[in-house]
Amino acid sequence: MPPKKSNTLTEAELRLMKILWARGESAVSDLVAATSEKTQLAYTSVLTTIRILERKGYVVHRQEGRAFLYSPRVAEQEASKSEIRNVLQRFFGNSRERLLLSLLGDGQLTAKELKLMKKAIAETPEDTREKR
Repeated sequence: MPPKKSNTLTEAELRLMKILWARGESAVSDLVAATSEKTQLAYTSVLTTIRILERKGYVVHRQEGRAFLYSPRVAEQEASKSEIRNVLQRFFGNSRERLLLSLLGDGQLTAKELKLMKKAIAETPEDTREKR
């Protein structure tokens, strides 16, 4: 049985999306060149990955001469929110409380991060907090 199709981004897909979000419209050759020399991807690998991203709805292309130019269809913030919703659903049963408690309990939170989280919670409008 084939694996279930996923709309989440793999590491390779995210790597190309970050380049597209930073650069904007790019040809496959531009994406290859934008990967670091240390971990540069082959042209065919980038082409395959960008086509998968297009099927998933993350990028669109237009043709200019013989080249296809790819652009992000999904904004970085939108993709980030989608990934967080996926993690929230898969690992925390859609419980924001369980997610937050997991973050607080892992021992990795800095004092500065905790202060920022407290401030964000305090600044959240009451009507938003009561809806959940």
